[in-house]
Amino acid sequence: MLYKAKKVKKEVVFLSPEELIQLESYEFIQPRLKLVKDLFIFSCYTGLPYLELMNLKQTNIINGFDGNKWIKMKREKTDKDLSIPLLSKALNILCKYTDDDLVFPRISNQRYNSYLKEIAAIIGVEKNLTTHMARRTFASTVLLYNNVPMEIVSELLGHSNMKITQESYGKVVQKKVSLEIERLKQSD
Repeated sequence: MLYKAKKVKKEVVFLSPEELIQLESYEFIQPRLKLVKDLFIFSCYTGLPYLELMNLKQTNIINGFDGNKWIKMKREKTDKDLSIPLLSKALNILCKYTDDDLVFPRISNQRYNSYLKEIAAIIGVEKNLTTHMARRTFASTVLLYNNVPMEIVSELLGHSNMKITQESYGKVVQKKVSLEIERLKQSD
């Protein structure tokens, strides 16, 4: 009766900047792998989860207040509004897919993850690529490693509160602090 289950903390796994560049620069011949690579990289630069990625419509791409393109949509899981500025690498991918109302061709999550495993094996990344890893890569490699504040990361990911972001990505910030301290030591 007094037993209390402890929440298991999972390590947040994401692509390093080098692994992301390796994936971006690899040219696939098969159309299905080209599509999945584009979807994954698009998620790495927008943080969109699978459901929002598949439901992204041309009408969700708007000109923002700053004159840049933004994604404006509602997050299915949290019902929170998402506003994500589009970085140039995401815009380049968008340019390839402008035919339909939906931005990207549909693919099941199961098939998508299966093709991601194939891509990882081909390019030699020894991590289990998944749809959610792209989201984690956006938060850590693209944002936190480039000194974007945690509040903004939380907002861009559409988390319902800041605590979720801090619990998930606190170690990433610690690693960044450690790298910066090492850099300072070397410049002494």
